[in-house]
Amino acid sequence: MILTDKKTGKFRFPDIFLPLLFLLLLTSIPGKAQKKIPDDFCITSHEKKLFDAINTLLTDYGKKSLKLSASLSYVAKTHVKDLLQNRPDTSICNLSSWSDKGDWTPCCFNRYVPQQECMWGKPKELTTYPYRGYEMAGYFQDEFTADSVIELWSSQKEVLDMLLTRENYSKKEWVCMGIGMNRHYVSVWFGQRPDKVKAPLICDTATVIAVLDTAKITKKTEYYYLIIASFLNEKDAREAIKRYKKNGFKNAGTIIKSSNRVRVYLDRFPTLKEAMYAKQNLPYSFHDAWIYKE
Repeated sequence: MILTDKKTGKFRFPDIFLPLLFLLLLTSIPGKAQKKIPDDFCITSHEKKLFDAINTLLTDYGKKSLKLSASLSYVAKTHVKDLLQNRPDTSICNLSSWSDKGDWTPCCFNRYVPQQECMWGKPKELTTYPYRGYEMAGYFQDEFTADSVIELWSSQKEVLDMLLTRENYSKKEWVCMGIGMNRHYVSVWFGQRPDKVKAPLICDTATVIAVLDTAKITKKTEYYYLIIASFLNEKDAREAIKRYKKNGFKNAGTIIKSSNRVRVYLDRFPTLKEAMYAKQNLPYSFHDAWIYKE
């Protein structure tokens, strides 16, 4: 478990784990029956984007991509909602705390009262997923996106150790992942066993915009991309994106794969006319940019 310090914005280890070196033990929680998550449960497109970005980071480091878990996503979304509405992380309680305002076991994580099982047992407590879960939680004072989360996480060794199962996590092997986000909190859960529940729908508010296991075909939105460079791997591409953003191209950042190359664009537009106009107004140092339609 890794948490974000509200003052610094950086990830830190919880105090209770420092002397234990992240000894990850799961104790079952008595008296709580497993529950079936709603059939219409879904995650937002922003949460799906963070899921994809984490998998991209994993594959960049030679790790296998993880399956999207409906059960772990349900736990993650339940937790960020509790954190936002009920604020169990105030005072001496950290981000792995749960309030007493829901149908779950409440707990306050702090250095004096370690309750590790309260986190590790939440998937078993809230869903039919019968295995332990491991959470990485963060708090952001200002608005954040999947890109900003990845940019922060990829620079934090503690986070990478957990994501890549290194150091104290070297005996772990993640196979599935769940995501939950709202305007201030993000929660990512990892599991070492597959989730038997089918992957969640992808939705925004109440409207499903992409359902992989239905016969309905959603028309793909076409864009005109202003391509500036291509790379052999996504790691180099992300470094280039950082430079372009510093040069004022705030919309740079999406990576397009094609013919074993990774293409990076400065911006994208719904019409060819807008893309051509933007290209004509680029600084001379970007005169090699070209338009790509997808």
